[in-house]
Amino acid sequence: MLNLYDADGRIQFDKDKAAEREYVTGHVAEHTLTFPSTRARLDYLIGHQYYDPAVFARYTPEFLDRFYAHVEASGFEFGTFLGAFKFFQSYALKTFDGTQYLEDFPQRAAAVALDLAAGDEAMALRVADEIIAGRFQPATPTFLNLGKAQRGEPVSCFLVRIEDNMESISRGINAALQLSKRGGGVALLLSNLRELGAPIKHIENQSSGVIPVMKLLEDSFSYANQLGARQGAGAVYLNAHHPDILRFLDTKRENADEKIRIKSLSLGVVVPDVTFELAKRKERMALFSPYDVERVYGVPFADISVTERYDEMVADDRIRKTWIDARQFFMTVAELQFESGYPYLMFEDTVNRANPIEGRVTMSNLCSEILQVQEASTYAEDLSYTHVGRDVSCNLGSLNIARAMDAGLAGSVETAVRALTAVSEHTSMDCVPSIRRVNEEGHAIGLGQMNLHGFLARERIHYGSEEALDFTDIYFMTIAYHAYHASHALAVERGRAFASFRTSAYAKPAGQGNYFDKYTDGSRPLEPRTATVRRLFADRGIAVPTAADWAALRDAILRDGIYNQNLQAVPPTGSISYINHATSSIHPIAAKVEIRKEGRTGRVYYPAAYMTNDNLDYYEDAYEIGWKKIIDTYAAATPHVDQGLSLTLFFPDTATTRDLNKAQIYAWRKGIKTLYYIRIRQQALEGTEVRDCVSCAL
Repeated sequence: MLNLYDADGRIQFDKDKAAEREYVTGHVAEHTLTFPSTRARLDYLIGHQYYDPAVFARYTPEFLDRFYAHVEASGFEFGTFLGAFKFFQSYALKTFDGTQYLEDFPQRAAAVALDLAAGDEAMALRVADEIIAGRFQPATPTFLNLGKAQRGEPVSCFLVRIEDNMESISRGINAALQLSKRGGGVALLLSNLRELGAPIKHIENQSSGVIPVMKLLEDSFSYANQLGARQGAGAVYLNAHHPDILRFLDTKRENADEKIRIKSLSLGVVVPDVTFELAKRKERMALFSPYDVERVYGVPFADISVTERYDEMVADDRIRKTWIDARQFFMTVAELQFESGYPYLMFEDTVNRANPIEGRVTMSNLCSEILQVQEASTYAEDLSYTHVGRDVSCNLGSLNIARAMDAGLAGSVETAVRALTAVSEHTSMDCVPSIRRVNEEGHAIGLGQMNLHGFLARERIHYGSEEALDFTDIYFMTIAYHAYHASHALAVERGRAFASFRTSAYAKPAGQGNYFDKYTDGSRPLEPRTATVRRLFADRGIAVPTAADWAALRDAILRDGIYNQNLQAVPPTGSISYINHATSSIHPIAAKVEIRKEGRTGRVYYPAAYMTNDNLDYYEDAYEIGWKKIIDTYAAATPHVDQGLSLTLFFPDTATTRDLNKAQIYAWRKGIKTLYYIRIRQQALEGTEVRDCVSCAL
């Protein structure tokens, strides 16, 4: 009934709330195991191996009584039926036979907070309050796993390099199995692997190229999952100038031969600036043999800037090359995106120009928002490490923009940074030493954001308008300021900065390439440009950081460092947005009332956050708003985010491959770092009548 207008032509929001109440007070209550006291509940859950006893042993019974009384007095209610349904189906602890619930939302938040706080009572209270109030929501691996005895790891994302030798390929497949078993999405770099037909031990036409490795990885992810709670999920990235690039893309074609077809593995393409320049000049693009490049330069192909070395490599007869039409390459990418939504795109040179850490970013992750430097590992014949390199792990969680703004921002940011840092400090990925090393040395986190569209609509601001872009710019700058402030405080408390701080842009002298020069050199305005945005911050007592504030923070960081190598990344926030009742990430809604297929339940309907019958005009969907305003919004946020932002583009069913190419070029020119999925609106089948439907978009 939520998806049907009433007699007055209005959406029946009350039906969704009624469904939520009936579900929670009916089905959930009937299937929840209850206890006479907190102590009895914890004794049972710990004694029956549902909760990890080490988590709760750090606290006194008296504190646990007060703590649980506090969270249970919060009066928490889910905002929507789907939020409640998603939580109890996917996150809440259940009996081993799956028939009874052992947690509600405040109790899950409490277990997570206690685990993150590691005995710090004040921090446990702060984290629990932020989660229950909906200001901060840990990502699924963290929120699903912490506090439980039978669980995977709380880390969200892993990125692993594969080098051009069998030992590294074997280690890469092992990493896919081990990390997928523990519960994070895993991306692997294939750019360094020699192409189909390349020589092996100087014997020509021996290499099978990247596709057999992709098939092995896909099978690995299908096999390993987190106790059945989350299916394994993987992605592979390949440079656009790799000779196998067209075969790589063909694996996602609808009519691909089953021998090469890739069904569940996500594909990403690393695109240098020179690729766009060649297409602009209507020239051919050279594809370079990674085997030859590594022999000539002494480093793997991915560690070479194709843009900088392009003409040099073209002229070098020692490097074999094949040629394709640059414009046809982009057309092929667009065709595949029409068919499958893939590939993701990472604009390599844009990413590395903005990267503050010494080293090179060569790939991204399963959702295209993690952008960190890596270092190759080397192996002996028995697959033991002769050098442990640096791969990537990242711990994610997102602020609800509306609720964080209403609470004044600073406190929510500090608590979120500390909570995410705790995930890195409490996690040791011994199964993949290159992940363990980077986690111990860098403590990288990815503080994300969600509910931008919901907040803007609540404040009567149209998505993509001048005021919306102004807010996005100032909001993300303010978030960055408080995130760096919190990471500096952690460095002071821990007595050390992240391992490579002294070679990073954070440690460069002021005015000589320091990361914060853009905030202190007068090159950009730091005040809101519009009266509306000035009011949004002033009415909440939120101070927008000035150049003097940034300079003081910069000087403190030059003295003491920061604790986290990376701080921000904006993920797509799927499930956690539903339980938080927030619009996903910072892109527009896909529909006013979203229709989802949830397991055996069938269709479930989800109304956009803060939407009422009086503000529907501010809830244009992403297809109506159009790709240009979405890119403009992400471009406003990008300069303030040290990693990436997961950017999905939406097109009407009338779109052509040319439209997709125009969007790719526009995004690249606007300084966007990565593009995630491409979504094409699907219309109802011809001859099918759709009546009383608020939205038919998929």
